[in-house]
Amino acid sequence: MKRPHNHRVPRDNNKKLVFRAKEETGLLDFVMKALDGISRVKAKGILGHGGVMVDGHMQTHYDYRVLPESVVEISRQPQPRANTSPYYRIVYEDQWLVVVDKQPGVLSMPVGAGSLNMKHLLDKHFIETRQRCTAHVVHRLDCRTSGLMIYAKSTQVQQDMTRDWRSTVTDRRYVAVVDGIMEQNEGRIESWLKDTPNMKVISSRTNNGGKFAITTWRILQRAQEHSLIELKLLTGRKNQIRVHMSDIGHPVTGDGKYGKQDKPGTRHCLHAIKLAFVHPVTGEQLSFETPIPPYFLRRLT
Repeated sequence: MKRPHNHRVPRDNNKKLVFRAKEETGLLDFVMKALDGISRVKAKGILGHGGVMVDGHMQTHYDYRVLPESVVEISRQPQPRANTSPYYRIVYEDQWLVVVDKQPGVLSMPVGAGSLNMKHLLDKHFIETRQRCTAHVVHRLDCRTSGLMIYAKSTQVQQDMTRDWRSTVTDRRYVAVVDGIMEQNEGRIESWLKDTPNMKVISSRTNNGGKFAITTWRILQRAQEHSLIELKLLTGRKNQIRVHMSDIGHPVTGDGKYGKQDKPGTRHCLHAIKLAFVHPVTGEQLSFETPIPPYFLRRLT
């Protein structure tokens, strides 16, 4: 692949590569050519991690139009996001969707005025990065659960992803610290889950008029009073993991609703660690994973 006809200017103090565009082109193509013909996947990774600035503003859209005389700064290293927030981290972003790693204590959607929630946080991020879009939740996590979530940037993308959720999502896993020492190395839990008027989900081995749910799990580590497990959802029901683990006598540690109440101010130990899905527009298979929260590991000592 030939190098673009763009003037390269001296590197800045942060050792970024700086170019001045000579012709109009798409940003993804510009990055690929500027970096000696790197692959589309690598170029998208640089864009998705905030490694490209155009005329002083971070750009993550693959088809953003670079105009003649624009100054494009490229860094191969992940860059700090404009939204340096203690409540979430952007794992991936393009013009259609964003994947975030949510912290515990943050709601997926607004509940009442002034609530701390991901939609408002992302809408603020979009304004700060000059994007003309708003956040549309694709799936939810409990307020006290941390981990990976998808938000669409339009209702159309949201509907495309939720219309056939089982086909869209190819892998969805959690890690949890649960009370007690689990004797088996792996297992499978099946039951019907039904909402009740008191906002608690009840489980039944026979059909209770609720929704059928399946959870599989495997042991990662055993400790004196707790077990660290990985869980995989074969269905996605409200409070599914929390209810199922309570069903077998090993509730999620710190889950006062379905287990034993922990000390005030502590979190329950459930984290969405892996998420893989088919991109609703490009058709690409995307996969993301986050580390086990250090808080979980401390509960095992």
